[in-house]
Amino acid sequence: MTTAVPETIASNLREGGPHPLGATWDGSGVNFALFSANATKVEVCLFADGGAREIERIELPEYTDEIWHGYVPDLGPGTVYGYRVHGPYEPEAGHRFNPNKLLLDPYARAHIGSLTWDAACFGYTLDSPDLDLSFDPRDSAPFVPKCVVIDPDFDWRGSRDRHPVAFDRTIIYEAHVKGLTMRHPDVPEYARGTYAGLATQQVIEYVKSLGVTAIELLPVHSFLDDGHLLEKGLTNYWGYNTIGFFAPDPRYAADRARSLQEFKEMVARFHDAGLEVILDVVYNHTAEGNERGATLSFKGIDNASYYRLMPDQPRYYINDTGTGNTLNISHRRVLQMVTDSLRYWATEMHVDGFRFDLGTILAREPGGFDVESGFLKACGQDPILRGVKLIAEPWDCGPGGYQVGEFPPGWAEWNDKYRDTVRDFWRGEAPAAALAHRLTASGDVFNHNGRKPWSTVNFVTAHDGFTLCDLVSYNEKHNEANGEDNNDGSSDNRSWNCGAEGPTDDAAIVTLRERQMRNMLATLLFSQGTPMVLAGDEFARTQNGNNNVYCQDNETTWFDWDAVAAHRPLTEFFRKLTALRDRYPILRRTRFLTAEYNEEYGVKDLTWIDAGGSEMQQQNWEDPGTRCFGMLIDGRAQTTGIHRRGSDTTLLLIFNAYHDVVEFSLPPCVGAVGWKLLVDTNTPDLGIDEGSVFEIGATYDVTAYSTLLFAIEPEHPD
Repeated sequence: MTTAVPETIASNLREGGPHPLGATWDGSGVNFALFSANATKVEVCLFADGGAREIERIELPEYTDEIWHGYVPDLGPGTVYGYRVHGPYEPEAGHRFNPNKLLLDPYARAHIGSLTWDAACFGYTLDSPDLDLSFDPRDSAPFVPKCVVIDPDFDWRGSRDRHPVAFDRTIIYEAHVKGLTMRHPDVPEYARGTYAGLATQQVIEYVKSLGVTAIELLPVHSFLDDGHLLEKGLTNYWGYNTIGFFAPDPRYAADRARSLQEFKEMVARFHDAGLEVILDVVYNHTAEGNERGATLSFKGIDNASYYRLMPDQPRYYINDTGTGNTLNISHRRVLQMVTDSLRYWATEMHVDGFRFDLGTILAREPGGFDVESGFLKACGQDPILRGVKLIAEPWDCGPGGYQVGEFPPGWAEWNDKYRDTVRDFWRGEAPAAALAHRLTASGDVFNHNGRKPWSTVNFVTAHDGFTLCDLVSYNEKHNEANGEDNNDGSSDNRSWNCGAEGPTDDAAIVTLRERQMRNMLATLLFSQGTPMVLAGDEFARTQNGNNNVYCQDNETTWFDWDAVAAHRPLTEFFRKLTALRDRYPILRRTRFLTAEYNEEYGVKDLTWIDAGGSEMQQQNWEDPGTRCFGMLIDGRAQTTGIHRRGSDTTLLLIFNAYHDVVEFSLPPCVGAVGWKLLVDTNTPDLGIDEGSVFEIGATYDVTAYSTLLFAIEPEHPD
């Protein structure tokens, strides 16, 4: 809801203060504060009729520490506003000021309206032979979204106090606000695809029932649809095109005027259920594009400060993101904006963590990736940010962009080495030795500087790429619906269709596909590290072979909840896996497994077992034909830095990626009379406590392409 603005208020203008940045209501009026080091004048523009009519321009009277500021009495929540910023229009010097363009406040807590791609949105004249060196005099206000002054009040007392889930107990469920709820039969139609829909009791109960501990939402910061997508009748579904780092995107609100409150209510309901909320955030670039892009906010406020420009040709942008521009996190005010945004979402919105898209960029300094970068140091010393989950996507497309394992202690990182190796192993393209590293929290990558096994975020699928069902159903991508002649999306999928491309009625292929899905889910949940599952994989959600659905806001990406019933056995199997991970702490140790002998206790924390029941030897590892092996994790091993024998249950995992049955001899284990079967992916309906007990040395026929889990059957049970 927007409020009426007095027709003439400039006469009451006061100096105000430079802090906090943004538009802040204090109960009597609004303080406006905007950073721009190179501007010559800043005007705040006030609008009526929901942003349709500009009614006043007020020049901010003071300039303190490169911040323009002023205080306007009698304004309140609901006031619609934007900025016009004056200064030199000198693209070749990196300056693109154009006061004809209405600009979004970088610190705006709420947006109203949407972008209409009109030529007036550009700071230059589109059809000019001088290209972006030309100057466009048209007013962009009728075509751009505006900012809204907010009342931050929200009664969090109705929700339980937050109790952060330890990282070693975390299981992440990656989802999309709209995709998860758009077709949910128990979500009222008005709330489908919204924060309110996600907060529906039935949705939260379903997520909770899976045994996951956190939902990680694809971007919800205010973002824009690319013009070229709209021309094709498509949209920017994923949302990696941010234009406002403090505002929840209003398109996901059932009541757009209450988008802020609706988001907070959603978070509160997840916390009531004991679930954490993690946001996928995009602080590496903005929706303004390169020198040929629109002028919507940062570019018109202070282009030379907000963006990394080519040192010798500041007309052009450094493009380490592949999107046209790169935020200049090295600049103190841009770094402040990013960290202020993170703190805002953590404190005011009660978010529990962040996954940083193209995280390497945030740690870049002019010389490249730097573990001592300003951003990483700022996060490391901040008492608020130290208390939330920080997860990096540790790569970008710039020089030296691949940095898996190189983020500092305290950070977790997406581990694509895990993804690729698990996929390759189960299609017969990776040896046992490669998988062994990934099963043990990729200690070869992460075991340094006191980092813990949870530092690796293990995943087999994510939003970017095939779903789990498609991974076992397609050898090739099928992205024709994206309108790019199937040239978009990665061709390196490491997938195997099990004998037929796409849907099939062949019972043998269907059975193998189902078992392969169970294999990869079991591998994921039984690996050391932090597991992340793509929402819908637990009921075989398909995107029909499209591995790049960034622009598919339709039934391709909206969950088909009828499929939940059709694939209920897979869902129940997934719940069994999460329950076992919770029951057996040895599957989520806080120390890396090393397979080294501890003389004090006479035990190895880990022993690799061959099919004969003996310890694996070097020749086994070097044999590329080794496709079946065991992993014995000894519960007697020391679990912390305290010198004390462990008391966990000893487990035996067996992985068979061979194309035929393997006779596996169950190995001896101190204190055991046998092994109790907990999981066999060839018999998915086996109850969690229904498995048989097998004697030591017994031979178990391990089905082709299957995973098994056994627990020790002690001599003297408690």
